[in-house]
Amino acid sequence: MQTTDQPSKTRRKKDMHALQDLGAQLVELSSARLQELVLPPDLREAVLEARRITAREARRRQLQFIGRLMRDVDPEPIREKLSAWSGQSAAENALHHAAERWREALLANPDEMTRFAAAFPGHDLQPLRTLVRGACKEIASGKPPRHNREIYRMIRMLMGARPAPDSGADA
Repeated sequence: MQTTDQPSKTRRKKDMHALQDLGAQLVELSSARLQELVLPPDLREAVLEARRITAREARRRQLQFIGRLMRDVDPEPIREKLSAWSGQSAAENALHHAAERWREALLANPDEMTRFAAAFPGHDLQPLRTLVRGACKEIASGKPPRHNREIYRMIRMLMGARPAPDSGADA
C-alpha cells in the first residue's frame, strides 16, 4: 500500500527528467549568462564539462549527472531566470510593452515628456529629450530609426531603475 507522503515512482521520474532538461538548458547558455546564475560549484563544473564533451553517449551520461546534481538545488530561481531571458516572463513582457507605449507616446507628442518625468522622477531626462528630437528628425527625413531604438533602450533602462506602478502611456 502506498502512502500519500511520497510521490509515485512515475512522478519522481518526471521530476528527474524535468531537472535533467533544465540542466541541458544550462549547458546551452552562454558563459556570461551562466556566470549570472547562482549555482553550486560542483554543478557549475559539471555544466562546463558537458560543454567540452562531444561524444554522444558521454554527453548523455553527463547530462544525467547534471540532472542528479540538480536534485540538491532549488530549480525555481533558475527556471525564473531562464524564462526571463527567453522573454517568457510576464513581468518582462509587461515592462517591454510599457516601454513601447511610452516610446510611441513620446514620438507622437514630445510634450508627453512631462508625464514621463512625473511617472519616473529623479532621472536626468535631457538625453532622452535629445533622442526624441533626433528621432523626430529621422522620421521627417525618412532615415533608418536609430534614435528610435535608442529611445526604447533608454526608457527601458529608466523603467528598470525604478518600476512605476502605472506607465500612464496607454491613456
